[in-house]
Amino acid sequence: MENSKKIKWYNLAFMAFSTVWGFGNVLNGFVYFNGIQVIFSWILMFALYFVPYALMVGELGSAFKNSGGGVSSWIHETIGPKFAYYAGWTYWACHITYIASKGSGGLKALSWMVFQNGTTYDSFPTIAIQLATLAVFLFFCWVASRGLNPLKKLATLAGTSMFIMSILYIVMMFAAPAINPNGGYLSMDFSWDNLIPTFDTKYFTSLSILVFAVGGCEKISPYVNKVENPSKGFPKGMIALAIMVMVCAILGTIAMGMMFDPAVINGSDAAFKSYVSNGSYLAFQKLGEYYHVGNLLMIIYAACNAIGQFSTLVMSIDAPLRMLLDNEDARQFIPSALLKQNKYGAYVNGIWMVVALSGSIILIQILGGSGAAGVLTQLNKLNSVVMPMRYLWVFAAYIALRKAGDKFHSDYKFTKHQGFALTMGVWCFLITALCCIGGMYEKDLFTVLLNICTPIVLCALGLILPIIKKMED
Repeated sequence: MENSKKIKWYNLAFMAFSTVWGFGNVLNGFVYFNGIQVIFSWILMFALYFVPYALMVGELGSAFKNSGGGVSSWIHETIGPKFAYYAGWTYWACHITYIASKGSGGLKALSWMVFQNGTTYDSFPTIAIQLATLAVFLFFCWVASRGLNPLKKLATLAGTSMFIMSILYIVMMFAAPAINPNGGYLSMDFSWDNLIPTFDTKYFTSLSILVFAVGGCEKISPYVNKVENPSKGFPKGMIALAIMVMVCAILGTIAMGMMFDPAVINGSDAAFKSYVSNGSYLAFQKLGEYYHVGNLLMIIYAACNAIGQFSTLVMSIDAPLRMLLDNEDARQFIPSALLKQNKYGAYVNGIWMVVALSGSIILIQILGGSGAAGVLTQLNKLNSVVMPMRYLWVFAAYIALRKAGDKFHSDYKFTKHQGFALTMGVWCFLITALCCIGGMYEKDLFTVLLNICTPIVLCALGLILPIIKKMED
């Protein structure tokens, strides 16, 4: 009876797949890594980073199966409460840039629904776009401050539909040549020389895009001990996950290669920015043309994306803040003013802090003068620099867990070899850190400053708050 309630390894793989993977990952890989050349990089990233990362998460989840705080709980048990606060702060701080991008992404999706092209939105002045984004952001901050989360079910629905649309794109694109042989598809050169990328500055400074794409599997750690025979079932599930993600990444890349010419994407800086911000909509627009349904598929995709962007925005304002401030272990390092709640149970001063930080990023981008497409490109790269910073704590917790020896019991182990376990923990930590640092580089000076200053300000604030709390006490 008990065994019948256990999760099968293939069910775990599908649960994780829908959490980790998305259509935007395929687009970003294709655009930033010169079309089908990204296939080589995807394979390396999965083999040398994603698989060991997922298996380490499995061991951590198994060792701390009764800890509900995720990464913060792992750090609290293995290193100490002060570092657990820093881990929780990092997780929250990473969402500041994410929140700033959701408003822009939602407005972009709405513009595609209304105007059914990318040029209209991209032609608007930067100041107009950013002020509209700020207005949307402030509205959803107000929604969060009222203790309301009416979009939670919509977010789940939008996330599921976006996942279905991603798979549907690959299936429909591969079927398109048989249904419409004269669709005008591009031919691809799969020769070895064409698949090997050029290992230049652009390549290494774009790797943060791939790290950002495959991260986040620590969200499934609570299910490790609910898997049937976790010592064998969990690694099977994670390897199946890696295979599914790799197959989708490769097939999705080939599908895009039938549509878009990398030479056109990289033809100019303006063209590159346009494809980063509009590529996913253009893909569904072209798919609709192949199937003679006009812009129907693109409008459905844009509607799902708009709902997903705005619902994720309100949840990203509220949920990470609650995770940080509800944590009793973290509260001892946080000034009491931030713990103030209104009659709706919302952390009002915490939301004001989100307003100040995310609002500053939105307003600062007006100074960049890079246009609407440039704003989304900047935010895309900024997220790839900041968001993976939270993965560093996963690897720090894993290294500390293995160094603790037999202090913590785990039903599942990534590897029994201590030296190999520590080597892989350090390897993944260094890869993440180097990709975050390398991702800060861009040709545009304003973007470089934004990529460097944002994580420094967020980290500095996290260090200052315990000092304020100590003075307060």
